[in-house]
Amino acid sequence: MTTLLINSIYRATEGEGIHIGIPQIFVRFQGCHIGCVNCDTKESWEFDPSYTKSLDEVMEQVETLSQNIIKRVSITGGDPLHPSHIPSLLDLIKELKARGYFINIEAAGTRVVKEVFDQVDFISYDVKTPSTQVRTSKELLLKFIQDYAHKAQIKAVVADKKDFEAAYDAFHFVKAANDNQVPWCLTPCFEPGEAFPMNRFQLVVQLNEKFGLPFRVIGQQHKWVYGPDVKSV
Repeated sequence: MTTLLINSIYRATEGEGIHIGIPQIFVRFQGCHIGCVNCDTKESWEFDPSYTKSLDEVMEQVETLSQNIIKRVSITGGDPLHPSHIPSLLDLIKELKARGYFINIEAAGTRVVKEVFDQVDFISYDVKTPSTQVRTSKELLLKFIQDYAHKAQIKAVVADKKDFEAAYDAFHFVKAANDNQVPWCLTPCFEPGEAFPMNRFQLVVQLNEKFGLPFRVIGQQHKWVYGPDVKSV
């Protein structure tokens, strides 16, 4: 029997990236070793067996939330691409596809997992900026874009000018080496407990203009609506 470590399953409107505003079902895996210091879901880091669910239980929750109306699922985490998750993740993807769901996966930018990426419909691939204290390999990013630009977006969380410049450096590196078109989205950081960071948003917009408008600047809509501390929305 397939079992998965699942933090939560919930219905919500996509809050970020190029699919912002589209209702979907989120399946959040439990367990992550990446360690972004500004992560807003640190409760999903521990590989805690108490979060174990069977594949049948996961699909029952997805189908209940879907009501056969919402046929999009976003798989997130935690880190759904951690090697320990891959066998159960592939079983989940197979079952979702058999039932006609469009599948997006949130990729942390630390791995390219061909057997997963080939099966899903869309990939949101992170570029980690200095404020996360995690590094994204530009070579791995280039390989990802070469193979999956046709069904992907690149996302980067930006806290300050240093983060913006790091994202632009990665963008420039990839563009110089490869002409494949893929949308790049910058997300101005909106930290838990923080008032809406208007100045940060304005800074990112201004820097994007200064650097020739390479990015789409798209905030996290769910945090505007519910505040930065509310989960599963």
